[in-house]
Amino acid sequence: MPVFAGSELTCLRGDRLVFTGLEFRIGPGGALVLLGPNGSGKSSLLRVMAGLLKPLRGTLGWDGVAVAEDPDLHRSRVQYVGHLDAVKPVLTAVENLAFWAALAGAADPAANARAALDRLGVPHIAGVPGRYLSAGQKRRLNLARLLAAPAALWLLDEPTVALDRAAIALFEGLIAEHRAQGGMVVLSTHTDIATPGGEELHLDDFTPYADDEEAGSEDYEEEGAVP
Repeated sequence: MPVFAGSELTCLRGDRLVFTGLEFRIGPGGALVLLGPNGSGKSSLLRVMAGLLKPLRGTLGWDGVAVAEDPDLHRSRVQYVGHLDAVKPVLTAVENLAFWAALAGAADPAANARAALDRLGVPHIAGVPGRYLSAGQKRRLNLARLLAAPAALWLLDEPTVALDRAAIALFEGLIAEHRAQGGMVVLSTHTDIATPGGEELHLDDFTPYADDEEAGSEDYEEEGAVP
């Protein structure tokens, strides 16, 4: 069974050493919750895991094989949902989702998109352009990518922002289903999200120094996120 792991990871953003000596390991059905104050490197670590950001030092491995040996293969098994909503304003909700489904090789991207919206409880927004969606609807649309374009590893940066309690409970159910099927989940959050049997990784344990002026300076912009 595949294991996703990181060893001796060091991340540099600009002239700032964000974390160093970081290690993690997650197997099928596993969940890893990233904890720490703003600026501790949660978003940076998720980008490193997704292959969007190269670590200064250290290695990422999948089933014992370095991710760097075939980055395209790694990207095909990852679904990364960043802190910002990746919604193209001129496209409808279905068209936004169909883009991601087609990118993942779906035989019928539009059907995948509609099924995903239905599971997230927002089938009525299918034909609504992104610019007219509320913050909560955009967040559900973003999370629907996890179902429209399935992947083994979910990397989620503050996934429950703008969601009400009912929507969070629905999302927790989707995480449980994904894990039950052998999927893996890594997420950062400031809200309690049920991940029974999951592990926690405290990013501030790997911070090389503390600087109050730099806390909260981490860049959350999701690179290459919009179609």
